[in-house]
Amino acid sequence: MNGDAARLAMFDGYRSGGPAAVLLLVSNLPAWFRKLILLNRLMYLGTLVPNKGEFFMGGETQLVVERVQTGVRMEKRILKVLKAFAEYHDMTLGDVLEGIVLHAFDGKCPFGAESLRRIKDLKKFYGLDLDSRASHRLTESRASHSPGKGKHRK
Repeated sequence: MNGDAARLAMFDGYRSGGPAAVLLLVSNLPAWFRKLILLNRLMYLGTLVPNKGEFFMGGETQLVVERVQTGVRMEKRILKVLKAFAEYHDMTLGDVLEGIVLHAFDGKCPFGAESLRRIKDLKKFYGLDLDSRASHRLTESRASHSPGKGKHRK
């Protein structure tokens, strides 16, 4: 078993309060995906929060914004790919979406070659066979519609 799988098994055992009873067999997964799984396990050990005024992205300071909660509906597999991509980069889903939108508003591609390869692998893993040609043509199945459009259930 490789080092990532051994560390993953160790942390699973640590989180459950005892030795790892079951070793996860992840050796057939790509290295970046094993790291994603490991990062997912490690994030429960603690979260680093930057101090006010720290510098990010090549010395640029953070920008203070007001964020709002939104209830956007999205195709299930697209969301899975976005969440996995965000987790791999240790970002929130909101940060990833904001970055994609800001790049799109400027007419720029938000992803480099390595990220596009990772997204291709994630799409394959989650069975996402849609591309930009499907844009604005997606409709929901009857089963996924919530009753009383726009109204809360009681």
